[in-house]
Amino acid sequence: MTIHWCGTGLSAIPGLRRLLEAGREVTVWNRTIAKAEEAVGDLTKDIRVFDIDALGAVLVSGDVVVSMLPGDWHVPLAELCIAKGAHFVSSSYIAPEMKALDAKAKAAGVACVNEVGLDPGIDHLMAHALVADYRASDAYDTDNTLSFISYCGGVPKVANPFRYKFSWSPLGVLKALRSPSRSIRDGAPLDVNRPWDAISSYEAPLAEAETFEVYPNRDSIPFMADYKFDPNWKVDTFVRGTLRLNGWAEAWGDVFTEIETLSGPEGDARLKEMSDQFWEENSYDEGEPDRVILCVALKAEKDGTEVYHKTYAMDAWGDARGTAMARLVSIPVSLAIEAVIDGKIAAGVHAAPSEEALVSEWLSHIGTLAQHMQIVDHTA
Repeated sequence: MTIHWCGTGLSAIPGLRRLLEAGREVTVWNRTIAKAEEAVGDLTKDIRVFDIDALGAVLVSGDVVVSMLPGDWHVPLAELCIAKGAHFVSSSYIAPEMKALDAKAKAAGVACVNEVGLDPGIDHLMAHALVADYRASDAYDTDNTLSFISYCGGVPKVANPFRYKFSWSPLGVLKALRSPSRSIRDGAPLDVNRPWDAISSYEAPLAEAETFEVYPNRDSIPFMADYKFDPNWKVDTFVRGTLRLNGWAEAWGDVFTEIETLSGPEGDARLKEMSDQFWEENSYDEGEPDRVILCVALKAEKDGTEVYHKTYAMDAWGDARGTAMARLVSIPVSLAIEAVIDGKIAAGVHAAPSEEALVSEWLSHIGTLAQHMQIVDHTA
């Protein structure tokens, strides 16, 4: 059984090194050999130029393919895995095309595990843990009104005037700012065309309470089913979103204004210009610490009184182990690979696991990756 780890970008290395250091049989595939050698050449010589046909030629039943490549590679690699009887793991969101492979994966006895990085990934684990805890609590009542929030953000440990720094090309961040979102507020769906139309303030219950700017992203509503919310529960708020340093909206005001005017090929060209400029002016310096904040909270109210309210709060930053972002994305991926190898994840297309034993085991390990992680009970 071989783990075929595809892609050695910045967010891939700690998890890959963990597997190699544990003595796992790993073949590393990357578009450039030199970059992979720089990252893990001290631990392995089995490094090959990524080519899907070359991978297919050596892939056998029971192997695991890990895609830390751009998203458009995930489905072709998952299809290859299903054809070969191998398993597939990625940290990315489950695209509709990936979800459509579920029946084929089950028929082939293949696990296709996705959304096992930071966000999506660790946030899912925290949500599963809180929902299970609430269901088991004395406060549980189907008549309660629920509020759920999940906010995650990667920010500079030392704030800069732009209130943000980039670890890789800013183009993806700029494109995401043009995306609509859907969440639930005041018991009804809330559709937002642009993030800056829905920025609010959030006080995170970290070791020292700290306020951030937050906004919803993507479509939060399908995750209610993923997190095993009962369809009959009364839900006032349900939002998954992005967290930014205070002052971010003001610092980015001109960016928002310009993005709103861009369209077509000329607009894409201008976005690329902006991306290049931001990379020049606001990328991380060598060894500069990043910071990741993740807060997932579930609150239940009965007749206007809080009867249950807990927050999973995590604060992590770059240190001698490398960046916080890389640790928190890739090491959960390595945990997912081990779970697949150990037969702990069933065949089919899955996101991060909800089984209590795996959730507890993974969160315990993840707690060692962050400088601060705790469950805050606001009603205690």
